[in-house]
Amino acid sequence: MTDFNTLEMSVESSICTITLNQPQILNAVNSRMLEDLDQVISIIEQDMDIRVVIIHGNGKAFMAGGDIKEMMGMTDQEAADFVKKGNAIYTRFANLRQPVIAAMHGFALGGGLELALTCDIRVSSPEIKLGFPEVGLGIIPGYGGTQRASRLIGTGKTKRLALTGEIIDGNEGYQFGLIDKLVAKDAILEEANKMAQKICKNAPLAVEKAKESINKGSNMSVEKGLEFENNNVTELFASDDRREGMTAFVEKRKPEFRRK
Repeated sequence: MTDFNTLEMSVESSICTITLNQPQILNAVNSRMLEDLDQVISIIEQDMDIRVVIIHGNGKAFMAGGDIKEMMGMTDQEAADFVKKGNAIYTRFANLRQPVIAAMHGFALGGGLELALTCDIRVSSPEIKLGFPEVGLGIIPGYGGTQRASRLIGTGKTKRLALTGEIIDGNEGYQFGLIDKLVAKDAILEEANKMAQKICKNAPLAVEKAKESINKGSNMSVEKGLEFENNNVTELFASDDRREGMTAFVEKRKPEFRRK
């Protein structure tokens, strides 16, 4: 396990687990946490053995938003730099080649919900509290919340959250599409690990190309998206893992993928 100031990172069986670890402030995102996330992302990007990432929070929350006390002491320029840096780091996290699963509990508000939105799959329980309360503080979501949420759940539901500052529970979050799998609160991390293990059984190049096709293709026209998808499939057909996967299927054995 690798310890940072505000989080912990461990890797086991190709699954990287990031634990946000500022429970005294409900894992609120601040400058130190952004620095730590930036370092962790660099490690994950360079480690070809990491196949899936799980992110969750220690204590009573996934992440309850931004560190208001820190932000209150910022000058206008420092605040602008803080928002720009956080947005860039969250975007790096969203662009990881590996699938990322958010295992959310307690609260995922403001910057916490925005962090969850950078992930590919979100697992939580009915008890979670979700929302964008920023308008009550005189600001708006600044780490991609208005953009990622509107693309995921539509502009209507995003406006309801971002304009009212309303906090919703996990049941409504699941109905909205903010949560992909709803489980009992004591089974959230276990379910995330089960999903990660399922992903790890599949061909790693294919998993990466599937994520890339969805993320990039969804921002293209249908015609361009289909072309992009087709190019990725063609590239995969030339891979050793494709040959191994199909051969193993015919031979009725477990495939041995090598990410080649």
